[in-house]
Amino acid sequence: MTSFTELGVPARLAAVLTELGFDTPTPIQRATLPDGLAGRDLLGRGRTGSGKTLAFLLPLVARLSGPDRSRPRPGAPRAMILAPTRELVAQIDAALRPLAQAAGLTSRTVFGGVGQGPQVAAIRRGTDILVACPGRLEDLIEQGHCSLSGIEVSVLDEADHMADLGFLPGVRRLLARTPARGQRMLFSATLDKAVDALVRQFLVDPRVHQADSAQSPVSTMTHHVLQVTRENRMPVLIDLTSAPGRTVVFTRTKHGARGLARRLNRSGVPAVELHGNLNQNARTRNLDAFHSGRATTLVATDIAARGIHVDDVALVIHADPPVDPKAYLHRSGRTARAGASGSVITLALPDQAQEVRQLTRSAGITPTTTKITSERHAVLGELAPGPRVLSAPVEPVTPAPATARQAAGDTGRSTGASGQAVGGKGRGRRRGSGRGRGGARKPAAERDTRAESRPASGGRNRRRRSGSAPAVASGSGASHSAAAFSARRR
Repeated sequence: MTSFTELGVPARLAAVLTELGFDTPTPIQRATLPDGLAGRDLLGRGRTGSGKTLAFLLPLVARLSGPDRSRPRPGAPRAMILAPTRELVAQIDAALRPLAQAAGLTSRTVFGGVGQGPQVAAIRRGTDILVACPGRLEDLIEQGHCSLSGIEVSVLDEADHMADLGFLPGVRRLLARTPARGQRMLFSATLDKAVDALVRQFLVDPRVHQADSAQSPVSTMTHHVLQVTRENRMPVLIDLTSAPGRTVVFTRTKHGARGLARRLNRSGVPAVELHGNLNQNARTRNLDAFHSGRATTLVATDIAARGIHVDDVALVIHADPPVDPKAYLHRSGRTARAGASGSVITLALPDQAQEVRQLTRSAGITPTTTKITSERHAVLGELAPGPRVLSAPVEPVTPAPATARQAAGDTGRSTGASGQAVGGKGRGRRRGSGRGRGGARKPAAERDTRAESRPASGGRNRRRRSGSAPAVASGSGASHSAAAFSARRR
């Protein structure tokens, strides 16, 4: 059995991995670490959950802390890691932190949706590693706060997702600012034409490693299609999400995610939402609630299909079937990570049956299909075993929607409004007033997205103002902090 030290990982970094419980390299790590540690340009492909994060963090930290190390100049970091979403940036930095600390390196996250002041101050002081979303980093460079002239290592994570979100032009501009002699590593779940063009332009004689087939199914993941009627769709969702353990539910739209989280809360399932209309503070609070177990269900759009890594997600539910096979595989990858088992359930209304059959066939999946005639169908208990536990409703405190740039997932300067997206029953809600705090009438499109989402006001509606959810029996029984996002599970 190959160890990290046998692959060339420095002893002090291997010791950190041992302390974190990472004893055995994953296939993508075994394939890429020798070339990455040797300083070669690298193209690595592995499905989500394969361990890609450590595959690029270990070579990066090893190089920056080597015998020829230099101190970062003010405004000129030594390494750059680009990722498509704020959540992924935060999680990469959480995985990086113990390694950087052991090597005496500093890091800084850079993304939109929050004030840029602390980011600018850290860059001006001098930081070794930037973990950034492309949009905000370009803004800081254009404002003269940051230079990429000192970059020794560049990493692009989730390159295909960058392409899907339209970030590649910005990525090209950023890479063009880095020295040509620097090492460049690109990691992706799939290698499509857009990614290939990026490789040809910026990587020099790259070593290419593919740890698995892009369409290969995860052996520990089971797939099911439940054919439901419109009448029993919601009762089925409540039954499945009230079982022990963590559940991620995907919807196609931001409105659908917000509405479903609210309905689940009213029914006694502690749920939080995640979508592009939330500002960064709300996203962070909702994810913290899910990680800690205060909320047992995360209702999300495809913003969470990649880059959101939480241990012990037992169940993924496609409340709305995804639009394509690629989205199906990435959504489903939130469960059955790093060898753990998990179940994926797709709900199909009668008029969606053909669409779902074609979708799973294209994804290389052969699901078990069951027609649900009752909300108490026996198969529900088999797919999500354990007692159903419902709690009291949670007070709704939903933030205002983000701007158009924030909704894209990576913003430059806009900070958005603060708030907490925990759905539930609020007797004091004002409906349809369309007025902001200052009394000015909001644009019609913004009023539509805020319907029935205002925080309750008045003395009798201030219960649970802290936003903490009631205790809920959970099959996991563990509390997860941001630092516990396992890089091995990527």
